[in-house]
Amino acid sequence: MSRARAHGSQFGFTLIELLTALGIFLLVCGAAFTLLATSQQRSQTESQVLNSFQEARLALDQMVRDVNDAGYPPPNFLIPGSPQNTTSTPFAWSPGYTVPTTCTIGGSCITPGDFDIVIETNPNPQDPTSQVDWIRYKLDFATSTLMRGVALKQTPGHDPAVDAATFFAPLVQNVVNNASAAQIAQYQAVYPNMFPGGYPVPIFSYTCDTGAVPQPCPLAGTANSPANIRDVVITLIVSAPTPDATTGEVRLVQLVGRGRRINPIQ
Repeated sequence: MSRARAHGSQFGFTLIELLTALGIFLLVCGAAFTLLATSQQRSQTESQVLNSFQEARLALDQMVRDVNDAGYPPPNFLIPGSPQNTTSTPFAWSPGYTVPTTCTIGGSCITPGDFDIVIETNPNPQDPTSQVDWIRYKLDFATSTLMRGVALKQTPGHDPAVDAATFFAPLVQNVVNNASAAQIAQYQAVYPNMFPGGYPVPIFSYTCDTGAVPQPCPLAGTANSPANIRDVVITLIVSAPTPDATTGEVRLVQLVGRGRRINPIQ
């Protein structure tokens, strides 16, 4: 009788054993949920980087197309009484829009510039009722947003930069080309090849026709005019909306495209 009772008392778990097993179970579950949360954060970061890349890529393609079409149709297509149906120059600017010889890049021109350009073209030449547009791209420094505005060309007395700005709409967000010195130092710690020399990176860089070998516009001498711009190199540096979930570092993508004006010098 006593042996049976002694043998039966060996079945089951003690309270200490149950608490120990429960503790181990909670630790395993906690580790699993932590790993799951980290994976979800990483996936969200990668998704944001991908979205930023896609947005920037679409914008870059649009800008390259606009540059390629700049200056069409040229002035020799002029229809009497309808100057709005032809371009005056491939690239518009202010002041000095009607007098190209008084405007030099980096000098008296407000645009085109490092972060601001106005393109004059007819994007729908197959439509006989369409007219030339002023297309302006400008980086809003306050919001780090690249804006795009399109306005119908109007003459006389209209400023292409002002008219196009009336129709500004966000094109690419989180553009950091014009980052501060402190921000650039932070970015270079992760991306040492970005921001050469620790300086902001122009969105727009220009090559001018000089009659011989094309040169960077600031070196083109008397040919340093928006009317002589042949190539526009477009560089976009875009950051993801939030830092990396695991490292806390900013995620950046850099895209470079080149628009080559197809139409001849005007």
